[in-house]
Amino acid sequence: MTVLLLVIPIALSLGTLGLSAFLWALRNGQFDDIEGAEYRVLRDD
Repeated sequence: MTVLLLVIPIALSLGTLGLSAFLWALRNGQFDDIEGAEYRVLRDD
């Protein structure tokens, strides 16, 4: 039972950390150009 007092805050903090990392990536434009990447792979520079 005392393990839950340790595991629950760790799980909540890791979830918050993951959500904040996702929101940071979303705000910085990491997911903007989804279709362009598939064409850049095929282009020979």
